[in-house]
Amino acid sequence: MPNSSIPAKIVIATRESALALWQANFIRDRLAKLYPQTELDIFGMTTRGDQILDVSLSKIGGKGLFIKELEQALEEGRADIAVHSMKDVPMDMPPGFALAAIAEREDPRDAFISNRHANLDALPPGSIVGTSSLRRESQLRARFPHLQVQPLRGNVQTRLRKLDEGQFSAIILAAAGLKRLGLAGRITALLSLELSLPAVGQGALGIECRAERTDLIRLMAPLHHLPTAQCVEAERAMSRALGGSCEVPLGGFAEISGGILRLRGFVASQDGARMISDEVSGDPGMGMGMGAQLAQNLKIQGAEEILTALGSRAAEPVSHP
Repeated sequence: MPNSSIPAKIVIATRESALALWQANFIRDRLAKLYPQTELDIFGMTTRGDQILDVSLSKIGGKGLFIKELEQALEEGRADIAVHSMKDVPMDMPPGFALAAIAEREDPRDAFISNRHANLDALPPGSIVGTSSLRRESQLRARFPHLQVQPLRGNVQTRLRKLDEGQFSAIILAAAGLKRLGLAGRITALLSLELSLPAVGQGALGIECRAERTDLIRLMAPLHHLPTAQCVEAERAMSRALGGSCEVPLGGFAEISGGILRLRGFVASQDGARMISDEVSGDPGMGMGMGAQLAQNLKIQGAEEILTALGSRAAEPVSHP
């Protein structure tokens, strides 16, 4: 690529949590090796999702609250790219924005963290398990009805502190975030995919920019990891077809082995009483079609009824100043 096509400066927008900053710096370091002549600045921002911690995400607009301010910075030219956890990126991106790259995935599994118990099976009846995710909650309630599941918001360090203070017997977090922050030692056990199917996009990082910035899309191309992107795109296609959001207890995970992409997914009621799951396999290049097919399979098996019931019970959005 000719030097004339490489900008003198790239500003990277990110949330200001420790994990988000780690992710932004990780991308910055990768770009610095590729384009040493370019100045790379981190532009930290506090989003509405970071500010409202006393209400579950499903009641205040979902995980899209974590990226709206970053997209505004892109639109106004205050930043060139934004780095996101792919599980926070809404299934339908707003007009004018594009994912320039999806980086290679970290461990996609959920992690069990406890100071006193070895795993979920070891928790006594009535133990309080903290999680911010309806997806995790539904799977926990389905398999461990004797446990209490309570909301847990805040950044990784805040959640660990609440555990250490004794507010919870155990908490469930994404393994990827703990590993990226050098906190793998806090992981008591990793949950199998059969026990806790991950969130769509979990463990993968996305780089967003304005769709018109074809120059930036070209520059990000070396960071794009095709197998991860194929898997994440299949997962997102399934979720999109099911109307997936924070309001829907839904999980989806794809992996490629031996040239075959295997996509698993489920939809459940929040209490875990009803859970519909299925899987499809095929060519990795056909992931989006496979995602749509899996969503259709789940609907035929009863997911439509669960989604309708969830929609009719959806709470009114909570108003915050």
